[in-house]
Amino acid sequence: MEELKKAVSKIIHLTAEEWELLTPLVEVRKYAAKTLIANIGMVAKKLYFIKKGLIRVYHLEDGKEISTYFACENQFISIYSSLITQTPSLEYLETITESEVLSINYHQLTALYTRYHKLEKIGRILAEKNYLCIMQRTLVMQTQTAKQKYLDFLATNAPQIIQNTPQHQIASFLGITPESLSRIRKDLVK
Repeated sequence: MEELKKAVSKIIHLTAEEWELLTPLVEVRKYAAKTLIANIGMVAKKLYFIKKGLIRVYHLEDGKEISTYFACENQFISIYSSLITQTPSLEYLETITESEVLSINYHQLTALYTRYHKLEKIGRILAEKNYLCIMQRTLVMQTQTAKQKYLDFLATNAPQIIQNTPQHQIASFLGITPESLSRIRKDLVK
């Protein structure tokens, strides 16, 4: 819970009383590597905070997995489009490594937002950060070469993501083939 408190305190200061309201709503779960937390067609019901591990969001395109988001320790993750709209997900949420998460149910979270506007600010700021991340990724994907995309990935992701994500998942995230990524990595070593 301390990790969550530190992450939230970077966004907003909560009083001891506000933490007392929030703490009983937080569920702790552990998942083995390669565990599907949320499936396509399900409505996302939880916002997750990663205490330990690495998790990704992906979808299938012509039978191929396309990674769209990675998160690691001290980061939040969900299938945000499904969580926000409460409609069936078009993506999967899967652990890459053994993971431990703290989660809060969407309905409990929105009830807190209604009752405590200070808590609503957390949701707004997380949504804004997610939007900016998506806009930056869209810009990079549309304007950069494969090498530039990989260099941007290295510059904007946590070392845990870079070091522990399988190369084929990084390649799919960058919109390139694993072979192209292998060539880029070899060129960078030279």
